[in-house]
Amino acid sequence: MQPRLVCVKESPRFRRIVFLSPAAQGGGAEAVLLDLLAALRTAQPAWEFFLIAAEDGPLLDNARALGVHAEVLSLPPTVRALGETGAASRGRLLLSVWASLGWVCRLRHRLRVLRPDLVHSNGLKTHALGALALALPGARRVPLLWHLHDYLGSRATMAPILRALGKRCAAAVAISDSVAQDAREILPARVPIRTVRNAIDLDRFTPDGPRLDLDALAGLPAASGSSTNSPALLRIGLVATFAFWKGHGTFLRAAAHCLANGLRARFYIIGGPIYATTGSQHTREDLEELASGVLGADALKRGDLGFTGFVNDAPAALRALDIVVHASTRPEPFGLVIAQGMACGRAVVASAGGGACELFVPEREALAHPPGDAAALAAAITRLAEVPELRARLGKAGRSAAEQRFSRSRLAEELTTIYDEVLAAR
Repeated sequence: MQPRLVCVKESPRFRRIVFLSPAAQGGGAEAVLLDLLAALRTAQPAWEFFLIAAEDGPLLDNARALGVHAEVLSLPPTVRALGETGAASRGRLLLSVWASLGWVCRLRHRLRVLRPDLVHSNGLKTHALGALALALPGARRVPLLWHLHDYLGSRATMAPILRALGKRCAAAVAISDSVAQDAREILPARVPIRTVRNAIDLDRFTPDGPRLDLDALAGLPAASGSSTNSPALLRIGLVATFAFWKGHGTFLRAAAHCLANGLRARFYIIGGPIYATTGSQHTREDLEELASGVLGADALKRGDLGFTGFVNDAPAALRALDIVVHASTRPEPFGLVIAQGMACGRAVVASAGGGACELFVPEREALAHPPGDAAALAAAITRLAEVPELRARLGKAGRSAAEQRFSRSRLAEELTTIYDEVLAAR
């Protein structure tokens, strides 16, 4: 039986919270953190928020624009590059311990200066290093909350570390029931784990608004038809980082199947390799080579496929598509692009694994395909291509579902309640 936190009805008029982030680029966890900060800033204008990031990047400026005090406390490159690659990773972990100690001591000093009421960590590395900083002699005894964006059970290196440091964690927030269940098998039973699903900015992710010129970004010639003036040409895109498990190969094989069967469409890979972690992501050259092997050497010249690179305006990119594809090959902790595509009123085809299954009702709000099944993905794309009414119905239902499930106000309310409970239990 999971421990229960004390219920508190009202929040104090003022609190000071420090957020820790191991990354500062444009990935899903950073987008979630910005939505979280925006939601709390609106709901609790009297509170004071600080962000300490382990690297520099757009996250900090975006946080400052929300009125958050943001600063960089740079982790050594060897630590930032540390990933999950088995025994080799464990060896690098031992070499990185010494490099981490200085950062942990600096973090302890910053927390003593900032004097937060609570520390909210947004990534695995800061979960561990934040726990160590708060355990050092002279550290303030501040509750630490872990925001779980990943399956701990798949992290051979980090899972035992977080299990050992779990006694320093006051509570954990999981982004899906699937992630929460996995965490309960790893973390000590004393750690309360709550599901708080991600939110998105429903005022930005809307069906109507600007659309990016994906062809120009990808360096492709203008198509003879477009989704806005000719239903004959469809624009179908995978929006994801270049992590190995995001399903780029599945997407390319599905695209090849569709094109071979006469579907008039243009496919786009939208995103890039944004993280410092080694051994975890494709390069663009890798994917271009893969595309040449799957679609043919002339696929890019023919305009069948385009690489746009990373885009800052995700809503405009999604609105430029007729079909948004999510193709992760392993269980997805959440699947932020699914929620974003639904909010933009686009027909979404999602890989039915992990937390992604909790976001939509299949056939009513989006279509689903088995993870890694390129033939099933191609069949779903073809079905949507042949039935414009189905695309429209899914888009409308998806927007309605997004408004009900992914609002920032819901996120702020749930997090504020957990903060109250953590501090009351303290």
